[in-house]
Amino acid sequence: MANRSGDWMKQAEADLRHARNSISLKDFEWACFSAQQAAEKAVKAAYQQLHAEAWGHSVSILLANLPPATNVSQELIEKAKVIDKHYIPARYPNGFDTGAPTDYFTEAEGKTAVEIAGEIIEFCKNLLAG
Repeated sequence: MANRSGDWMKQAEADLRHARNSISLKDFEWACFSAQQAAEKAVKAAYQQLHAEAWGHSVSILLANLPPATNVSQELIEKAKVIDKHYIPARYPNGFDTGAPTDYFTEAEGKTAVEIAGEIIEFCKNLLAG
């Protein structure tokens, strides 16, 4: 399997940039989803670097299943659980009883998601550099 960790990380950083831009556009649901995607792709970059296969979309589970030598903190795993919740409801109206995702997501949630994704990206960049 070819190591495409750099490609995964490049896209993770682009997704994080999109999340930040979405906040300024007041598209908070897209900020949340893009932040989740950024974090997921960064963790998958780490799996690529380790020549391992990553399955699924739960950032917290992906982080928790990294080898022990990566020293993933429980705190980072807990933060990842916050953005895991943005994978589906941020995109689909049937994630709520009524209304569209744009009606539910807030600026504070978007900013928190971006902050967490940034931390996860930095953690994964350090794994790639090591």
